[in-house]
This record gives sequence, structure tokens and C-alpha cells, in this order.
Amino acid sequence: MVWEYIYRTVFIYFLVLAVIRMMGKREIGQLSPFDFVVAIIIAELAAMPMEMSNIPLWHSVLPLVILGVLEVAVSYATLLSQTLRGVVCGHPQVVIKNGKLLREEMRKARYNLDDLMAQLREKGVVDPSDVEFAVLETSGKLSVILKSQRRPVTPADLGISTPYEGLPTVLVMDGNVMKKNLKEANLDEKWLLQALQERQLSPKKILLATLSTDGRLYISEK
Repeated sequence: MVWEYIYRTVFIYFLVLAVIRMMGKREIGQLSPFDFVVAIIIAELAAMPMEMSNIPLWHSVLPLVILGVLEVAVSYATLLSQTLRGVVCGHPQVVIKNGKLLREEMRKARYNLDDLMAQLREKGVVDPSDVEFAVLETSGKLSVILKSQRRPVTPADLGISTPYEGLPTVLVMDGNVMKKNLKEANLDEKWLLQALQERQLSPKKILLATLSTDGRLYISEK
């Protein structure tokens, strides 16, 4: 009996993991109502065979697989149809325009003033009159565009050109050489080992090593 529970738990764990992977990479806050409902049903179906050993395992396996396929099918369908995407995911709603609160849009979204002010403060905004547009996204997050006179000054505003920065390339992570990243950076392991040897280091002693686009090597030891 104990081994049966262990078997069921391990099997369901990997099955749910596979189904979640099928759903794609999304944060909890980015789940559509359809995704959220699917996630709840998956949790219920996964718990059934672990709680009740008299239920055949396939009674949960089959619905889980069907849900995973249905989720993928609906996701692809929403990519092709804007109408379906609106039905499943909803539409963004403008709740502030030129510093004015749009109460009717807030009412439609059932979005109260307390939530609005809290999300504005999270964006570093304390006065709604400073906002050009505030859009309530389908994920429930608030996108805020400040009025031009309230936005931070950028180098472009001052006519200053800046060099390209790009993303640093990870060369060593937790003692492991990232050979694929080295190849993409047109470097080889021999170059890396030589650079580390000059610092009397070896990959095994390094927690993280990155190379910036201007050639600077950053190293953090274990």
C-alpha cells in the first residue's frame, strides 16, 4: 500500500510537471482566466489518485492529458484569432487619460480607487495628475506612462550618444564552463582557462564569471 502511494505520487508529479511545461512559460500574474481555471482543475485531478487509492490512476491521467492538449490548442488558436484572444484573455483598459480618472472604465473592470492608488505608488507615482496614460493590463498589472514633463531625463533628451551595452555573456556558472556561450561569443575554453590562470583561478573555484560587450571579465569566487 505504501509503495502504491509513492508510485502514484511520483507518477502524478512528473505528469503534472509535463502538463505545466506544455502550458508555456508564464508568471502566475500573467495567467488568463482560462489558464487559471485549467491550473485549478489540474490541481484537483492531481490530488485525487493520491488521496483515494481506490480510484484507478488513469481516471486522473486521461483528464490531465486532455487538459494539457486543450490548453495548447487554445493557446495556438488565440495566436491566430484576435477575437478569440479577446474572449479568452480580455482587453487592456485605459483607467487614466491625461491625468483624469476614467470611472466608467474602472467600473467595467471592477477596479476600485484603492487598488489604483496602490499600483500607482508601486510605480513611484503619488499624483494621478502626473499620469498621461494608465492601462490596466489583462494580467491585472497597471502600465503607467507619465506626462512628458514628469518623465526622467535621458541621455537622448540631452542629445548625448551612449555606447552599446548589451547583455553580458555567462562563461562560468557554479564551477561549470558554459561551452555554448563561449562558442556564441567566438571564444574557446583555452582562452577562458588562460584568462583564469592569470588570476590564479580555475573554473571549479568560480561561482559566476561573465564577459561584458566591452571585453571586461567579471569574476565572483565561491
